[in-house]
Amino acid sequence: MSKLALFLLPALLGTASAQTPPRVTFTPVASGVEQITAMAHAGDGSGRLYVAQQGGVIRVLQGGKLVAAPFLDVSSLTRAGGERGLLGLAFDPAYKTNRRVYVHYTDRNGDTVLARYTAAADFSRADPASAKTLFTAKQPYANHNGGQLAFGPDGFLYLGLGDGGSGGDPQNNAQNLSSPLGKLLRFDVKGTEAKPAAGNPFLTRTGANPNIWAYGLRNPWRFSFDRQTGNLVIADVGQNAFEEVDIQPRASKGGENYGWRVREGRTCFEAGCKTTGYVEPVLVYGRQEGQSITGGYVYRGAAIPALKGQYVFADFASGTVWGAPASGRTWTKSTLGEVSSPSTFGEDESGELYVAEYGSGRILKLTPAR
Repeated sequence: MSKLALFLLPALLGTASAQTPPRVTFTPVASGVEQITAMAHAGDGSGRLYVAQQGGVIRVLQGGKLVAAPFLDVSSLTRAGGERGLLGLAFDPAYKTNRRVYVHYTDRNGDTVLARYTAAADFSRADPASAKTLFTAKQPYANHNGGQLAFGPDGFLYLGLGDGGSGGDPQNNAQNLSSPLGKLLRFDVKGTEAKPAAGNPFLTRTGANPNIWAYGLRNPWRFSFDRQTGNLVIADVGQNAFEEVDIQPRASKGGENYGWRVREGRTCFEAGCKTTGYVEPVLVYGRQEGQSITGGYVYRGAAIPALKGQYVFADFASGTVWGAPASGRTWTKSTLGEVSSPSTFGEDESGELYVAEYGSGRILKLTPAR
């Protein structure tokens, strides 16, 4: 991150608020969709919510009902289990005209695959024969594969990858600029191939991976862009002691180092580590409150006015769902409620939020408390 971006960060993010989040209700809208890993809308005015299952199937939720036929089935291309499988889903900003869909999964060897599919003319399904592999990465271990795919306000496709797994990042991938692991990657997918996006901070550095946008991440399972401000919010799963939320302002030119494996949260992971040169997390919580953060979204919907501007997220292990005003250099969270094994959040076209229960297979919508 540039010195200018660091100087502007407080102004770009605003001033912290002591606002208390409202009580909300988690209203079931679907069930029987086990092992949900991602939810996304297509931005095409259809009102559909697309639901990815770890085993490789993408389902469609429309009008509160699940469509019987799958939108896409890549189960033959992956070997799901643990932290492997179908992990990410995103729709092209021009989906209504180009019908492009992007998925991130681990292949049958456990390695990362970013692939593009094209939907049928009636948008009822993605054509399996249209598959185009855009990017691959070798994975040394079975865990910390990251998962999230999302288009930023700049029109580029972002992919979050974990540090390659095991524990403590034994290969130091997150700090190694030649590796795509432990990174946020940014691609230009407007053409037939995926290219490093123009302006990527290490595009011309000898030996560096040109796709890197930011680094020093352990396992950014879920991140999102605030649809109002364009700020990027990253939830990074911790190692032994802390879960954290990081932020990158819309004005950033990339290159942020979020600290892993040198640091975990705001403390040293490596003995005697330096304390400068890293972007501080805006929110940290310890193992007494949870063990695996599930990132969500800054709420910009209309159904719960008191929740507007709050970052909604959860912990997979404890089931706690929190809200935190998304402003200032330090965010303060408050409990919104509890659900069972929240694996991912989804945002529909109008900005309303959903959370998936990994074990029960339920999809719950955040609604005002009655």
